[in-house]
Amino acid sequence: MAWVVLILSGLFEAVWAIALAKSEGFTRLYPSLVFFGALAISMGGLAWAMRDLPAGSSYAIWVAVGAAGAVIYSMATGMESFSLTKVLLLLVLIGSVIGLKFAN
Repeated sequence: MAWVVLILSGLFEAVWAIALAKSEGFTRLYPSLVFFGALAISMGGLAWAMRDLPAGSSYAIWVAVGAAGAVIYSMATGMESFSLTKVLLLLVLIGSVIGLKFAN
């Protein structure tokens, strides 16, 4: 169960990162509220998962899932340019996360 919570927390990291960008320095209310809500869920889930999982691996996986999610969302919505190089590097990142899971 800790792994599921960790992955979901990583996805909420992507949500707060995108909301932070859309908040325009906390000048827009709705994205700012989404940021704070997703941040609380993401951090809470990370903390919960770390009760059962090693801190280093948990943090690395949480960051990787969040970063990959943010880049994938940004490319899918046109906020960021799409390139084959980015896709290949995301695949390496995701493969590394899977490797960390099996190394534990």
